[in-house]
Amino acid sequence: MKKFLITGSNGLLGQKLVEKLLHKNYKVIATSRGSCRWTIQHPNYSYEELDITNFDNVKNVFEKHLPDVIINTAAMTNVDACELHPYDCFMQNTKSVEWMVSVLETLQNNHYTPHFIHLSTDFIFDGTKKMLTEEDVPNPLSIYAKSKLEAEKIIQQSALKKWAIARTILVYGLSRNMSRTNIVLWVKQSLEQKKTISIVTDQFRTPTLAEDLADGCILIAEKEATGIFNIGGKDYMSIYELACRVADFFGLDKSLIQPSKSTDIQQPAKRPPMTGLDITKAQRVLGYQPHSFEEGLKLIQEQLQQNLSNNA
Repeated sequence: MKKFLITGSNGLLGQKLVEKLLHKNYKVIATSRGSCRWTIQHPNYSYEELDITNFDNVKNVFEKHLPDVIINTAAMTNVDACELHPYDCFMQNTKSVEWMVSVLETLQNNHYTPHFIHLSTDFIFDGTKKMLTEEDVPNPLSIYAKSKLEAEKIIQQSALKKWAIARTILVYGLSRNMSRTNIVLWVKQSLEQKKTISIVTDQFRTPTLAEDLADGCILIAEKEATGIFNIGGKDYMSIYELACRVADFFGLDKSLIQPSKSTDIQQPAKRPPMTGLDITKAQRVLGYQPHSFEEGLKLIQEQLQQNLSNNA
């Protein structure tokens, strides 16, 4: 039975990975900073507190469990917060990866070859190309983007025998206890509350359902694939179109969505204008098949209805 260690298991992707891996009867060690935010009773599940910015903590946890697969979802992902707190960003997004890689390099031998799967981002690109492949040359615009690109370089230049980088983009979905928000939930909740929202028309993405991203990571592990893979959604759209499609799907008032330009919104970090991810390689090599955007919204709708019935 393969043993998976998930960093950042309290996050949206971490939660989806834990659920899917346990459903497949893998052994799962969930890790995150602080206590676990949700209760799981499963014979294959255990939880460890892990601060990825603490080398000794990383070393002790990895040595204790010797996982077959490590999926590193932990990161500082608030792009503006990274711009304002560069040291914290560097520690969480870059130095932590250096330490994880260093520990795994030391542990790996003829009998133990861990598979390190790291989550990266479309933001490592400058947004001058509509659809990006794994071979395109990065050009980061923000401190967040630079920290994630440096982490990629650490992995690529390491002595790890088995590594993969999963680049993803604008992840959305419903977490347990509604503990995390994202662009889709924020738009839905704002419009339900009759709030007017400003949404940019000049940024384009291929939004990714969290369940699809989890499936992509698991496919990488199951196929023991190495290298870089784009794991994103199949629909390319502006953030404004995304908001309108959310409004249409849930029957909300689109007139509350005010179109704006990136220059109209004062944000500390610069965003790349266009960063659609070409998922052809993942489809061909992994058999990755993501939902359409509306299919993703339908899944969220079903999960919300399930939550209501469970709490009734």
